[in-house]
Amino acid sequence: MQHILACIDASAYANSVCDLAAWASRRLQLPVELLHVVQRRDAVAARHDLSGAIGLGVKTNLMEELVRLDESDAKLKVERGRALLAAGQQRLQESGAAQVRTLHRHGGIVETILEREADARVVVIGKRGAGHEFASDHIGSKIERVVRASDRPILIASRTVEEPRAIVLAYDASRAANRALERLIDSPLFSGLPVHIVMAESEGAAHRQALEDAAAQLRVTHEVRYTLQQGKAEKVIADIVAQTPGAMLMMGAYGHSPLRTLIVGSTTTTMIRTIHVPVLLVR
Repeated sequence: MQHILACIDASAYANSVCDLAAWASRRLQLPVELLHVVQRRDAVAARHDLSGAIGLGVKTNLMEELVRLDESDAKLKVERGRALLAAGQQRLQESGAAQVRTLHRHGGIVETILEREADARVVVIGKRGAGHEFASDHIGSKIERVVRASDRPILIASRTVEEPRAIVLAYDASRAANRALERLIDSPLFSGLPVHIVMAESEGAAHRQALEDAAAQLRVTHEVRYTLQQGKAEKVIADIVAQTPGAMLMMGAYGHSPLRTLIVGSTTTTMIRTIHVPVLLVR
């Protein structure tokens, strides 16, 4: 059965994830699967306890103590996860989510999300995890891994969110951008929301024609504006988002090759890092 997959941890983004998942659930009339993953302990880090440097007479007692502490920590993480899921479920239900089921897993976060997304219409995740939530203008490494590996639309929650009232579509006529355009036209998730299409870095007859064609397709179902402006995409898109109350940014996910991204960076990553509104990425 299709659902909204909402992934939470102990970070400050959990409430935003729940609020966006509830919004998507109401619009799509789909249940929410609320997921929390207790990560496996890093085996390499676990070996760095330095117990080998301690005399043989106390080594056994020390190892027993380390095992006891590790077991206590694992139990604490499980209980904290249960509490997070209970609070998230309550928030989703109070926000009108169609139906909520919770799932508590042990293992790798990225691997578990990719496993559970098989029946998901959209995956909702926070911009940063609990270990990096105060790293301003960064995204968590696991978030980027999920986005690059997933074949589902990924809705990335900012620290605070409001219900989306408008869509800003970053459009470059690429395959991913056209997939985003198709979803805007077809999906009830965006029904009734005005759309501002933005094309940056390029001007000319061909680009203007592509932009006008995209706008014409959208006008069948949406109120549409569009902007074609010379300049860095990151700056042009950010300015339009800032001028649009209740905006959600929608864009193709990682349109360039991994090699080009390594050399010159990625507009996708930059927008996720610097935009303080929800970002929906489409393959």
